[in-house]
Amino acid sequence: MAADSMPAGVDRSISPRTALLRRRIRFIVAFTIAYNVIEATVALLAGGAASSAALIGFGLDSIVEVLSAAAVAWQFAAPDPERRERTALRVIALSFFGLAAYVSVDAALSLAGLREPEHSPVGIALAAISLIVMPTVSWIERRTGRELGSASAVADSKQTLVCAYLSGALLAGLLLNSLLGWAWADSVAALVIAGFAIREGMEAWRGDACAVPVAALTGERVVEHDHHGHDHSHEQGPADAAGPPDHSPGRT
Repeated sequence: MAADSMPAGVDRSISPRTALLRRRIRFIVAFTIAYNVIEATVALLAGGAASSAALIGFGLDSIVEVLSAAAVAWQFAAPDPERRERTALRVIALSFFGLAAYVSVDAALSLAGLREPEHSPVGIALAAISLIVMPTVSWIERRTGRELGSASAVADSKQTLVCAYLSGALLAGLLLNSLLGWAWADSVAALVIAGFAIREGMEAWRGDACAVPVAALTGERVVEHDHHGHDHSHEQGPADAAGPPDHSPGRT
């Protein structure tokens, strides 16, 4: 039998496209974790050497990014990622809230004159590289997550985009402080980013990440749209999977 010849452990309920998307998500997450570990190490070392609170904060943000990516990796390591979706979303949401809290406190201390970003060529180079890499990774992961129907992958892509915004704020702050002596510039930008992070954290906590459930892609759940544009899902039984009856001529 052809069906019996399939390798053991292969999930027959998912399509080849879904399996490909899941592998792509795992690759994106692995790359994100590796990149952010390097980014965090460089930022924390450079921040300590330059006594730069902004760089240290950026390094801590990279650690939060690793936590978010690890949550998605943990979810997609399971044969049925749908069962781990809610937990992964909660971890990502808490990462957003932790990021927002730290950035807000750090920005407030800088505005109060208790901390000032120092000139750091290494920090400027790191921020510029991340400003190119992170939006690209975020776009690929969000597109893949939406096609796969994974709210946690989409939420993690937003977390990666926040990292890109922080890279831009860090770059602007370090450049303005280095060239013009404006120590307050990165603090104002950081507060705007903190507000964005809070909003995205709330969306991740609610599971509102512009994606349908993974089960809808595997045929386990059907997603319907009401007249308000909201999505509703229900479990699909054998009759649903078979489709509507055929009443064409010649059929009985």
